[in-house]
Amino acid sequence: MILNLNTKNFCLLIMFFSIGILLGAIYIEYILNNESCVLCLYQRIPYVLTIFLAFLGYNSKRVLWIKIIFILFLFSLILSSYHVGIENNIFQEFSGCKSNNLSIINKTELLESMKFKEISCKDVTFKFLGLSLATINLITSLLICFTSGYIIKNEKNK
Repeated sequence: MILNLNTKNFCLLIMFFSIGILLGAIYIEYILNNESCVLCLYQRIPYVLTIFLAFLGYNSKRVLWIKIIFILFLFSLILSSYHVGIENNIFQEFSGCKSNNLSIINKTELLESMKFKEISCKDVTFKFLGLSLATINLITSLLICFTSGYIIKNEKNK
């Protein structure tokens, strides 16, 4: 049996899926006290935007919203690939991921900067089923890109 994934069903599915992903991220960060790095926070943006886009797509018959979701998760795929590359020492961390406490000379500034905990993007602090959350996001983004691309292709053929 093939799942009937039309525009409305996909929008409803992706909206609840995005809400679940964000609730999971909030649970891991605030309930389990597992700090997120900068890239992890950036990787949540497509899910937040997708909730609103999927709502608009559900109430519309246009495939435009699915195309925008496809582009968002293409961006998410690139970002999560970069994050996984940093975790596996394939890419260098960008300056937003590194702690810059070593360049501070003034003692008061150093003490002040130590109050804010900076998490390195290459440190995997949480794993689920043996995979880092960046890897899970890479797989999820890839699946959403394929699924939304499939729906866009099928809507054109109607």
